[in-house]
Amino acid sequence: MGMTKTIFSGFGGQGVLMMGYVLATSGMYEDKHVTYLPSYGAEVRGGTANCTITVSDEPIASPVASFPDFAVLMNTPSLMRFEGRIKPGGTIFLNSDMVELRPKRPDIQVVAIPVNSIADRLGNARGANMVMIGALVQKTGLVSLKSVIKSAKSIFEKKGSKVHRMNTLAIKEGAAFVDGELQA
Repeated sequence: MGMTKTIFSGFGGQGVLMMGYVLATSGMYEDKHVTYLPSYGAEVRGGTANCTITVSDEPIASPVASFPDFAVLMNTPSLMRFEGRIKPGGTIFLNSDMVELRPKRPDIQVVAIPVNSIADRLGNARGANMVMIGALVQKTGLVSLKSVIKSAKSIFEKKGSKVHRMNTLAIKEGAAFVDGELQA
C-alpha cells in the first residue's frame, strides 16, 4: 500500500485526536510505520482540533510535506479549511449530520456519513467518532477492522467492557454503512 496520510479535523469535543490515535495504534499492531501529529495551538481554543496520521510500509522520512490522501472532516470549518489540501484522487469522509456543504472539487471522492445519527441510534451519542473510524477503515483498507477494534479496546481498557462493546458496535456500524452504500 506504500504510504498514506490521513487528516482528522473537527470541533474539540468530537473525538478527532482520539480517532487519529486509534488509527495510529492500529497501524502499530500491524507492524506498520506510523506518525501521529496532533495540531494544537490557537485553533483548539477557537474550537477546532486536527491531527495527521501517516501509515506506511516503509520508514517515514518526512511526515509533514505531502498532501493528505484522506480527510475525515467532522464539521463545516474543517471542510472549508482542508478541501483544497487533499491530494487529487483522494477521499473526504464527511460527517453529514453537521456538514451541509459538499466539496466543489471534481477530482476527489466524497463519502458522507451521518455519524451522529448512527451513534444516537446505537444509544451511544459519544461514539460518533468510532462510527467514523469504522467507515474510514472499511472504505480505505488502511488497517483491518480487527486492528481498530483491538486498538480501541486497549486505549479504553480502564473504562470497562460496556464501553468496549459500545465502541465495537459503533466501529462495525460505520463499516456496515459504507458497505451498504457501495451496493446501493
